[in-house]
Amino acid sequence: MRPTALVTDLRPAEPAEAANAARRQSGEPSGRRPRPAPEGNKRNTNESLKAAVGMSPGILAIERATLTAVPAPRLAFEGSFVLRSFAGGTGRANAAMSLDPAPDPGLAARLPRIEAFYRRAGLTPRIRSTPLDPPGLGALLQAQGWRAHDESQVICGPLGAPFRDDPDCEALDHPSAAWMAVMAAGEHQTPARQHEKARAPELLGVPAAWLLLRVDGEPAACAFATAQGELAGLFDLATRPGFRQRGLGRRVMSAAGAWARAQGARFAYAQVSCANTASLRLNGSLGLVEHHRYRYFLPG
Repeated sequence: MRPTALVTDLRPAEPAEAANAARRQSGEPSGRRPRPAPEGNKRNTNESLKAAVGMSPGILAIERATLTAVPAPRLAFEGSFVLRSFAGGTGRANAAMSLDPAPDPGLAARLPRIEAFYRRAGLTPRIRSTPLDPPGLGALLQAQGWRAHDESQVICGPLGAPFRDDPDCEALDHPSAAWMAVMAAGEHQTPARQHEKARAPELLGVPAAWLLLRVDGEPAACAFATAQGELAGLFDLATRPGFRQRGLGRRVMSAAGAWARAQGARFAYAQVSCANTASLRLNGSLGLVEHHRYRYFLPG
């Protein structure tokens, strides 16, 4: 019998939402209704939403694919938790997270060892809280002075008609200097994050592509995609300031999904801050809708 996912320490959940999270983790269809689509291509959008919500991969499958798509060179296991660290850049490569929502009798004794892993690496301890948390994790962290930060949505949908090749997009086999320059225009691009992105090719174990869209020969927008079985991870969307408000972000994400589909992927997932409403709208126009949420806990 597979363990059910508990929506623990995320946003307040209605009973139906908790049941839907459990169904997604176990691979069963979700009962959540798709959100209303904008007028315009409404019929096609609704069909995509139904497919995304009703047949999408489970939480564990997406979270495991994320661990592969966002690699880290240092790794340890602590009970159901996987501990990873890199250069202190992106949270996903520098955080601990649980992969099993079953009760953990040793949870309280486990947390100091998790914290010590990051202190030894010279990093601030960070725990990524998802519906795969063991019961009581959030309450225990808060009681010990940890604070929640940066809630994000994991969005998911089928790689359908909105994803198409673009003649102005090039799929690179590494993050070229031009790709890195466009990526540097994105939000939160610290030197540590740039270092992690530059080293990604040597650490990745799945097919990957760095998409670069040019306008009149000028690098204008970029994205990063991985393909792991039926799942495509879409990351690192950025558009240079002088090229924004032209729909280039949607074009490069569409091309990234088309590349992954050609590798055999059937579903795309991405992770977007709940505060980034523009990116959520853009991805929603491609049929990617909320699947589950996560947030980080850091010591107070």
